Amino acid sequence: MKLPYNPKDKKSVIDYAKLLKGKTLRQICDPLILEHNYTGKGNFGQILEKFYFGYDPNSKSEADFFEIGMELKTSPLKQLKNNEYRSKERLVLNIINYLEVVNQQFEDSDFWKKNANILLIFYLHQAGYDVLDYLIKLVDEWNFPSTDLEIIKKDWELIKQKIADGKAHELSEGDTFYLGACTKGANSNSTRKQPFNDIPAKQRAYSLKQGYVNHIIASIANEATGVYGKLIPSVAVAKKQTIEDIVVSKFKPYYGKTVDQIIAITGVELNTTAKSFYANLTKAILGIELDKEIEEFEKAEIIVKTVRLKENNLPKEDISFPNFKYEEIVNEEWDDSNFKDILEHKFLFVFFQFENDQLVLRKVKFWNMPYADILEAEKVWAKTKDIVSKGKIVKEVIGTTRYTNFPNKSFNSVSHVRPHATNAADTYPLPTKDKLTKAKEYTKHCFWLNNTYVRDEIYLK
Repeated sequence: MKLPYNPKDKKSVIDYAKLLKGKTLRQICDPLILEHNYTGKGNFGQILEKFYFGYDPNSKSEADFFEIGMELKTSPLKQLKNNEYRSKERLVLNIINYLEVVNQQFEDSDFWKKNANILLIFYLHQAGYDVLDYLIKLVDEWNFPSTDLEIIKKDWELIKQKIADGKAHELSEGDTFYLGACTKGANSNSTRKQPFNDIPAKQRAYSLKQGYVNHIIASIANEATGVYGKLIPSVAVAKKQTIEDIVVSKFKPYYGKTVDQIIAITGVELNTTAKSFYANLTKAILGIELDKEIEEFEKAEIIVKTVRLKENNLPKEDISFPNFKYEEIVNEEWDDSNFKDILEHKFLFVFFQFENDQLVLRKVKFWNMPYADILEAEKVWAKTKDIVSKGKIVKEVIGTTRYTNFPNKSFNSVSHVRPHATNAADTYPLPTKDKLTKAKEYTKHCFWLNNTYVRDEIYLK
C-alpha cells in the first residue's frame, strides 16, 4: 500500500499529521477499516498508527518513523472550566530494559534513540465518548529544550544508577524531577528480571511527569508562559547544578533567621495572615515574583510542605493530604491509587522551629518516600479500603462522639486516617451504608503523615 506521506521526509510526516487537527478518528479513517479489535489504554494510538499512518503498532527499540528518527505519541487532554487544556495523565514512553540500560550511556540509550524527537498528538478525552469520537486538538513535533534536557539526563542517570545498585524494585517516580519511571503493565504482577538482584522488579517505563506535559501543551498551543518564574537561568547552570542544589543554596543564607528577619532581608512585602504566606515566603527566598509559579516545581510536580517544629523537634501538626472519596477508594487498586500517586511525588520540606515565640528557619530538604515506607503506607490504605467496603466505619458512639475503625497512629509508624473537614456536616457519600449508624454519608477523611515520622525520618535524617 502506498502511504499518503513520505516517511523519509520529516516535513511530509508532520504536514500529514497536522491534517488531524480538529478531526476525530471516525472522520479521518475509512469506516470499513475501523471495525477494529484493539482494546486497552493504547487504543487511540494503535488505531491512529494502523489506520492513519499505515504501519502496525510495535514495540521496537527504534523510533516509529525510523527513517527520520521520530517517535509518535498520543496523549489525552482534559478541558478546564476556563477552557484551557491540561494533560489528563503523564506521557508514557518506552519500557525500561533493566538488563540493558546499565550498559548504556545517555546518548546511545534506548530512551534517547526513541524519544529525541517526538510527534505529539493530543486529543480531548470526554467521558462516555467512543474512542473514535475524541477530538484531536493539538499536533506538533517536540524536541526537549536544552535546559530541560540537562535535567532529564540527570534523571535518566539516577534511574540507571538505582538499577545498577540492584534496586530496580525500589524505583519510584519521586526519585526524579522531569523524567519518571512509572509502572507499566496489565497489573502489579507484570515484572521483569533486574541485573543485580534476584527480586523481580515491577515493569516500568520512562515517562514525562504530568506537570511537564502541561508545559509541552502550553508551548505547542502558544499559551502565555509569563506566569512562570525560572530557578535555572541557563543551560550552563543546569549542567553544573541540580534543581536541588540551586534551591538549597538559596535557602541556606537564611538558616537560623526568624520569619521577620527573612522578610526584611528579601525586601518583599508579604501579608503574614494570608493563607499563601509560607508559599510566598518560599518564592521570596527563591527570587521568584509572587504572582508567578515556580516553573521547575510545576514541571516536576514538587509538593512543598511547610512544617513548624516545636522546641523538641516534633512537628506541631501531622501532615495532611487531600481528602479521599469513599466511593472512589473502594474501586481503587493500590498501584493506581491516589494516595500512592501522592507518595510517589518529590517533596520539598521547609522546616521552621519555634524559638521564644518566634519562628526560625532551620533547613529545607528534598525528599521522596523510601520503598519500605511506601509498603507501610499501603497497609493503612488497604485497611481503610476494607473498612469502607464493608460499611464498618463507626466502631462506637459515645454521646455525640463517633469513634471509627480507621487506622490510627498506633496502627502504623508512617501514616494514619482521621477527619479533614470543616465540620461534621462536611461529608462524602458512602458506597455501603455504615452498619452501626445506618448513615449513607460520612465526614470527610484523609490520610496523614504522622508527625513522629516526619521528625525521625525526614527532619532528623
